[in-house]
Amino acid sequence: MLRNIVKTLLKVPNTRQFVTAPTSSIITQSKDRLAEQINQYNSKFLPEPREVWIENLDTEETNRLGLMKLHPEVFADTPRIDIVQRNVQWQKMYRFVSFAHSKTRAEKRGGGRKPWPQKGLGRARHGSIRSPIFRGGGRCHGPRSPTPHFYMLPFWLRLKGLTTTLSIKLAQDDLHVVKDLEIPTNDKEYIKSLVEKRNWGPSVLIVDDNDIMPKNITIATDEISYINLMPVYGLNVYSMLKYNTLVLTKAAAEKIQEKILFNLRRTDAYKMEAKFKVNQN
Repeated sequence: MLRNIVKTLLKVPNTRQFVTAPTSSIITQSKDRLAEQINQYNSKFLPEPREVWIENLDTEETNRLGLMKLHPEVFADTPRIDIVQRNVQWQKMYRFVSFAHSKTRAEKRGGGRKPWPQKGLGRARHGSIRSPIFRGGGRCHGPRSPTPHFYMLPFWLRLKGLTTTLSIKLAQDDLHVVKDLEIPTNDKEYIKSLVEKRNWGPSVLIVDDNDIMPKNITIATDEISYINLMPVYGLNVYSMLKYNTLVLTKAAAEKIQEKILFNLRRTDAYKMEAKFKVNQN
């Protein structure tokens, strides 16, 4: 029996000699197959980049100069109206200071003398007619001024508010991208006619990547109340909702994508989630 088992084992070939290193063609095929699977997954589960026309400002009529691709995580985000509302409420309240003020019994005029003796009259004992229980007396626990209503919205809600509002503007066809802000004249009638012919209205917010903007458009829009110029670092949810049409320069759109994508993928996000401190040092 033992001799038969040994003979059987000796007949089994050594499989180690058949193991060979993968060739370069096999590695290349594996990489191509993996890349194809990743592309299939992205096309199935991830949204495609949004495309928008790049327009001009040097003529009143629209001239389309080309297409620009916008990142879906910035301009095709899920519309969250609740997050937009929280951003608007935060922007209204963080600069609001209440000056409502009521006087306490110590701040009221008079009341220094005891109104009647402590004993002998059968009346309740009191020490001042400016006590809160008297008519014309001070008020306890009333409003005190100035009362700030400042608070800081969490970092991710502020970031999500920007992406949501930009996506809503693009979906409603209220977002336009222009090549630059160069216009041929500083006459305000030119910019008014341009806005009317392109149906940019009734109010327009123009955003550039720099706070020093071309002279002509600065002078032309200076006396128009419904057209405002803003640098890209001042872009916020409240202003985008206040104006019906949002106009971005190509450079501003690229910078917005760069900044938002950096913050969405930043590795030190835990620092942003820390409790806000007025003194950051």
